[in-house]
Amino acid sequence: MKTIMLTAALLAAPTLAFAQAPGLEETCSLVARNFEMATAVKVGVVQSFPELTPPGVRLTYSTELDAEPASITDTIECQFEKATAPFKLVKFCLNGTCYAADEKNPERRRRFEEAQSLLSRSN
Repeated sequence: MKTIMLTAALLAAPTLAFAQAPGLEETCSLVARNFEMATAVKVGVVQSFPELTPPGVRLTYSTELDAEPASITDTIECQFEKATAPFKLVKFCLNGTCYAADEKNPERRRRFEEAQSLLSRSN
C-alpha cells in the first residue's frame, strides 16, 4: 500500500527539470545577480535547454537569500550563442521584459550591453 501511495504522490508532484548545463545555469544566475545589483541571489526552479538553438536557461530567483521556496517568483530567461564556455549571452528576459543587442528600445539595449560587459569581466 505504501508503494502505491508513494507512486501516486510522485506522479502528482510537479515535474522539475534536472540541471543539465551547470555553466549555462550559473551564468544566467549571474546575469540576474548583476541586473538586480545584488551580491547574491537565491535560485529556485531551474530548467536548462543546452540542446536547443539557441541554448537557454529559465530559472526563478529571489534577492532575499532567506526566501521560502514558494516566494521565489522572479524569473529570468537567458539565451546563449552556444552551450559551451565561453558563454556569449544573446538575449535575456526578466519577468517578461526582454533585453538584446537588436532591441529597438535604447534603454533595454543598454541594459543588455551592460550585462554582456559584466559577464566578460567575470571570465
